[in-house]
Amino acid sequence: MARVQRYADGSRVPGWDQAVDLTKEPAPVPEPATTPVPDELRATIEAYMAKYPDRRSAVIPALAAAQRHYGWCSPEAMDQVAAVMRLTPAYVESIATFYDMFENEPSPLHDIYVCTNISCSLRGADELFEHFVETLGDDAQFNVRSFECLGACDIAPMASVDGVYVGPLELDDVPRIANDARDGRPVLPSKQIANRAVADPGAAVPVPDPDAMAAGPLVPPERGRGEAAAPEDEL
Repeated sequence: MARVQRYADGSRVPGWDQAVDLTKEPAPVPEPATTPVPDELRATIEAYMAKYPDRRSAVIPALAAAQRHYGWCSPEAMDQVAAVMRLTPAYVESIATFYDMFENEPSPLHDIYVCTNISCSLRGADELFEHFVETLGDDAQFNVRSFECLGACDIAPMASVDGVYVGPLELDDVPRIANDARDGRPVLPSKQIANRAVADPGAAVPVPDPDAMAAGPLVPPERGRGEAAAPEDEL
């Protein structure tokens, strides 16, 4: 069975690959007047900031918004986030380089992260990852990576395809995932974690695009005809 590459410390990721330049002067907070930011991106970042008592708590969703806008967290994008949030570029970059789902280099159109941690590996994730690489490794549209853990052990082996969790996956699912992504269709709807049956009918409410969340709170589906509402003291 194919194996995911491991590095000297046993990790599936290579570790830090960019040493800090201690000779550089620390960059100050970018001046808003000299740091152009697209209006839509600025409004999205400010909406996230308004959700938290400490604006620094909004760095992760702000960086995610910048990545959606540009396709990756470029130095210019991080400067724009820093300018809007009134933070130093070093603070923003420390977050962007810590979390694996932020791309710090230009990225292909589609991201496929295959979970290869213990639960998924025991269920064939190493072979699944190798099959993704063999099938899509030469396709410039796809960024295929093994991922240390995606936190969805209940659907092992699984993957995140452009942020959509799918599983349990089989080798035969790989070509369909590729075709669905290329054609702009929902990827494996029957295996999406969001479509799995749950005990609480309100838990299956589709989550809207983050940029649309300002429109209002999620509303659970209407109760079936004749189903009584729970008394307020039981809610």
